[in-house]
Amino acid sequence: MICGASVEGSPKRLTFDEIQSKTYMEVKGTGTANKCPTIEGGVDGFAIKAGEYNAKKFCLEPTSFTVKDEGVSKNSAPEFQKTKLVTHLTYTLDEIEGPLEVSSDGNIKFEEKDGIDYAAVTVQFPGGERMPFLFTIKEFVASGKPESFAGGRGDEEELLKENIKNTASGTGKITLSLTSSKADTGEVIGVFVSSQPSDTDLGVKAPKDVKIQGVWYAQLE
Repeated sequence: MICGASVEGSPKRLTFDEIQSKTYMEVKGTGTANKCPTIEGGVDGFAIKAGEYNAKKFCLEPTSFTVKDEGVSKNSAPEFQKTKLVTHLTYTLDEIEGPLEVSSDGNIKFEEKDGIDYAAVTVQFPGGERMPFLFTIKEFVASGKPESFAGGRGDEEELLKENIKNTASGTGKITLSLTSSKADTGEVIGVFVSSQPSDTDLGVKAPKDVKIQGVWYAQLE
């Protein structure tokens, strides 16, 4: 069984315009700022014509964290286990942007260039052990069909220079699936799965496989 850490009492997902209409005090403490927008009035699938775009307001919001660890039963094979999210309201990646190209055959290519593209996350196993890792889309390059375009991230050398010493992750893979779009506003939403190793505590611990699932949003212009 695969299930993961999630935030209790999660607020309703709003559209981008609804979020923008809120005052700071209306948003403060509600968790809304940590949620990616949704769209209304769109269509299922990808309704954006071929061309070169700039993807902005790109947001990735994790909704589930599972970690592959030894099975509960003796001698059982490792399996993805439920964890408790210790990090609160600071794990969503946002304001990401970069060029996105839609080719004539419908393929997508996206290259991350800037934004809040990494976040340190800590989860806890039922036994109490805590495990940190870095959720990042830094230097992410993805290509493929709208229903599944995937790629890897760049190395974390620059992140290490920023003194994120104990949470630097290794390379991993992120797969994005576009589920809905709105041609008149250029908005797109979908789901994602990120697979990556955990922190090694500067090489002291063996990394564990981390699976992060969630939703994403972007504006194409």
